[in-house]
Amino acid sequence: MTKAFPQYEIPALFLSDGPHGIRKQEGEADHLGLNASVQTTCFPTASLLGATWDEALLMEIGEALGQEAIQEDVHVILGPGVNMKRSPLSGRNFEYFSEDPYLSGKLAASWIQGVQSTGTGVSVKHFAGNSQEAKRMSSDSLIDERALREFYFPAFEIAVKEAQPATVMCSYNKLNGTYASDHRELLTDLLRGEWGFTGAVITDWGAMNNRIEGFKAGLDLEMPGSKGAFDELVHQAVLSGQLSEADIDQSVLRLLQLIQQATNRAEKQKDAQNMYNQHHELARKAAQGGGVLLKNENNFLPLSKGQRLTVIGKLAEQPRYQGTGSSLVNPTQIHSLLDGLEQYGADFSFYAGYELEDAENEELLEAAVAGVEQDATVIVVIGLTEIYESEGFDRTTLSIPNNQIRLFGRLAETTSNLIAIMVGGSAVETPWMEKVKACLHMQLSGQAGGLAAADLLYGTVNPSGKLTETFPLRLSDVVNASYYGVDPKQVPYRESMFAGYRYFDKANKNVAFPFGFGLSYTTFVYDQLQVERLKDNEFVVRLEITNNGQADGAEVVQLYVSRQTQGAYGPLKELKGFAKVFLASGERQSVTLRLDKRSFAFYDPDSRDWQIEQGEYKILLGSSSADIRLESSVHLEGITPKKSAVNEWYYTLEGIPSVNDFKSVYGDFKPFIMRGKGKFTVECSVFEMKDHSFIFKQFYKAIERVIAKSTTADGKPDYSNVHFKMLMASASDNPIRTMALLSPGFLTFKRIQLLVDVANGHWIKGLRSYFIK
Repeated sequence: MTKAFPQYEIPALFLSDGPHGIRKQEGEADHLGLNASVQTTCFPTASLLGATWDEALLMEIGEALGQEAIQEDVHVILGPGVNMKRSPLSGRNFEYFSEDPYLSGKLAASWIQGVQSTGTGVSVKHFAGNSQEAKRMSSDSLIDERALREFYFPAFEIAVKEAQPATVMCSYNKLNGTYASDHRELLTDLLRGEWGFTGAVITDWGAMNNRIEGFKAGLDLEMPGSKGAFDELVHQAVLSGQLSEADIDQSVLRLLQLIQQATNRAEKQKDAQNMYNQHHELARKAAQGGGVLLKNENNFLPLSKGQRLTVIGKLAEQPRYQGTGSSLVNPTQIHSLLDGLEQYGADFSFYAGYELEDAENEELLEAAVAGVEQDATVIVVIGLTEIYESEGFDRTTLSIPNNQIRLFGRLAETTSNLIAIMVGGSAVETPWMEKVKACLHMQLSGQAGGLAAADLLYGTVNPSGKLTETFPLRLSDVVNASYYGVDPKQVPYRESMFAGYRYFDKANKNVAFPFGFGLSYTTFVYDQLQVERLKDNEFVVRLEITNNGQADGAEVVQLYVSRQTQGAYGPLKELKGFAKVFLASGERQSVTLRLDKRSFAFYDPDSRDWQIEQGEYKILLGSSSADIRLESSVHLEGITPKKSAVNEWYYTLEGIPSVNDFKSVYGDFKPFIMRGKGKFTVECSVFEMKDHSFIFKQFYKAIERVIAKSTTADGKPDYSNVHFKMLMASASDNPIRTMALLSPGFLTFKRIQLLVDVANGHWIKGLRSYFIK
């Protein structure tokens, strides 16, 4: 909550986490989801909402979130997250929509419009280059200009231009050497100057690096506030002329505008319980729309009423419906798959089969295998548990837990009638897929996900979700698998824009499931493609789609553009339009999509502008990035195609891009060298200094003890406990300077510098600086 100034009639604002539900903490607040929050609707996470490809639904969910924010006196919801899924290992992928910037931007814009239609504000995050959790408060993302403009920025750009969010949240990390909170080129020149953003820029929790530079950059609100830690520094900077009062005035005016907009809203709902019941059904609808049917051999699904079932998997009884961290919601109600099956009057027996902790339990395993009845259909629920993906740390594997894999192998030896329901917020390896007749991917499906899964299994609702991230065959197939997370302090994005399907398509690598993939209980026919030129480089694309199956259903028509000019390097094809179409059995409908100049353009660093090359462009319509049904081509006028002066890797994508390859698109840079004793600074973390300094070793142990007391049952450090692991990563591996912001009464900037001087062995220097002004 911001500080109120009643003497000036300026009220306080309440800002709450909440990309998939309002996380309002009425007691002591934290930013990692540990302390209790009020009960609100837990909608599916962004990973599943993305899989709906449904802009109207996202707007409806946004409006519901805005209504609940009003009910709980929350003025700004800190979401949505629109960062690109650079790697499936990123621990926070469940909070992001897609590996595609166009899709992410369009869905985010709809969500924002829905929320802000109620008068509630939002905060698009995390701007920018936040593609990992490891050392997220101090890492330096080195990203070339074309990758930024064509891959990492467009989701933010679309959200800003189409929905004008109330605020944008800057990320913790550095971008090309400058902290996001200090980055004038990012926050003012680009965001406000080029994109026309008129709202306020706020920091992530504790992300302020230098308040003086922040004012100059256009950073308005420091979150959660540092209790005056920067006040005197800013005062002296103004007096000395280092900082202009005008910069401060601009920030104040933007915050006053935000306060005026956010506090002028509709009244609370009189029948709040009815509202929450309606939103529970909306959460169910969202989970239905984002469930992805990955396999359905010989139409094994849908299930028949009265069909005898054996249900196996602890996750069927104790659902993992959301991710861990700042977005953790206290739901109004929870429904598991077992609840969903019971609503259908299903005849089933249940066995846990495994523990949620990745530990072997022979008793549970053997009981599950023995419980499989002859000729019964077996539903096994598998997927990522909390410790496998969370805010605060990245994944180390794409595998599901070992105890689940072992159970799955035993079940496959026992029966061939296996249905897998998969949960988790990001891609996994699926070598077990050949052993199942059907697989339904429910991701992290919110408080009504168990009901929605049953709806899809029985065919009451026809699956229509489509993947928004590629599922590789194995982790080693991912382009950056060998270097992602290896040096998390300085992160050259060697692959440039070639992440997700942009890499797999051009590298011609087989995948388990391509971007945009998802099956249905019906079939769709595409025909009658027409491409009409409106003016120079703008087109309208029309086609007919028919549901020629026996079930009503929905199809996501995907439009890709493929540049054939042989000039600048780039992806084989890129998503530039989509539409979700609902069709009754036998129904035929016309679909119209538009392509503008940006649909064909690449960003030219030399001219610092978007350019179109003269030549042929393919217009591709399909059901996924790998299932193209219709094709046409157009000729465009533009600049003469010319090969980029970069290393050949960016044209062939053969092998792994080297650092020298990357320098050919980025330019030269000095490699980061981890600091040792004598060279520590306030940018270093307790974790980095603990093995070199007795003081910081004790500091680290003290942090362990304090966090263990609040997160583990016995009060002892336990790195298999997701909350303990997450908090330890956040508390011990962040720049030590942030402690002056989060606990300024205890650790001032001067005390922190003293500790660092002592760690460097500079006792006398440190004491002199501390005691002498």
